[in-house]
Amino acid sequence: MDFAFCWFGPNDPVPLQRFAQVPGVRSVVTGLEHVAPGVAWTESDIAARRALCNEAGLEWKVAEPVPVHDSIKAAGKDRDQHIEAFAMTVKRLGDAGITTVCYNFMPVFDWMRTDYDYRLEDGSSVISYSQKEFDALDLTHGLPKRPAWPRGFTADELREISDTYAGVTKEEYFERFEYFIRAITPAAESAGVKLSIHPDDPPWPIFGLPRIASTESEITKLLAASDSPSHGLTFCTGSLAANAATDVVGMVSRVRDRIHFTHLRNIKHRSEKEFHEVAHTRSSGEVDLVEVMAALVEIGFSGSVRPDHGRMIWGEQGKPGFGLYDRALGLMYLQGIHDALTRG
Repeated sequence: MDFAFCWFGPNDPVPLQRFAQVPGVRSVVTGLEHVAPGVAWTESDIAARRALCNEAGLEWKVAEPVPVHDSIKAAGKDRDQHIEAFAMTVKRLGDAGITTVCYNFMPVFDWMRTDYDYRLEDGSSVISYSQKEFDALDLTHGLPKRPAWPRGFTADELREISDTYAGVTKEEYFERFEYFIRAITPAAESAGVKLSIHPDDPPWPIFGLPRIASTESEITKLLAASDSPSHGLTFCTGSLAANAATDVVGMVSRVRDRIHFTHLRNIKHRSEKEFHEVAHTRSSGEVDLVEVMAALVEIGFSGSVRPDHGRMIWGEQGKPGFGLYDRALGLMYLQGIHDALTRG
């Protein structure tokens, strides 16, 4: 396995060089956050980002996120144009030696939380989701920017989004994904790049918009949309486990060779559709990452693993869920499990 951290570019509060100080870390997961969705990444921008990683002693292996333009998701008249731009980005990433592209197909909104400073008993801070808090959001004046989103949304934009997706069924939305993945996989195969779809987070609809990557059965259907070896899954334990009915450990063996990339994190439910992030250790929450790692070793997974959504501890300030300290603790925990499982 390749142990890595995600980095949000030069504006990330965590300097890139600090990741290289964590034992066993030789690669980084990053994307070109300054490029608008639907615009092909240029060779020069990719080369510049790769050079930054190399200067820090790290190799850029996984591009995350590579946004899918909403015209593709909405079946807009210009979706083929945006698919071509996505394909060009994939080609250029492959030419630069990037092996994996992580993306999602959630309409409009990326991952959602309602509290980005939820306090645990030990005083650490985590991110949290509460359906009650979500339902109580006042959208009269729009929706402010969230840490996972490039921008916020005005009230007029929210109404336009609602109109765009009004009446769209899950089956129709799946057909849009199928159109996209079948169009894009030839470019990925040619470039030697693995496409890795991220599950819905949280794994249920928000704002009444369709979501099609929330359950194991839905993800199995998505993976069956194309038998291309380039089409696979980002196995995100936290997103999957937010649906308490999902057998996260068992799912590893059932989707096995379609797992191209992994996000490993732990969560704890307070009630249905209410959960928060916790430390990576098995005693801290409901995701047994010891068993998840054992299952990954069993199937021979050799791709990139990154710790996800750590706590903010020891007074660290930064992007909620993406401080250095707790993610470093989490990664060392995961490496320790891996070393114990593979000690020969």
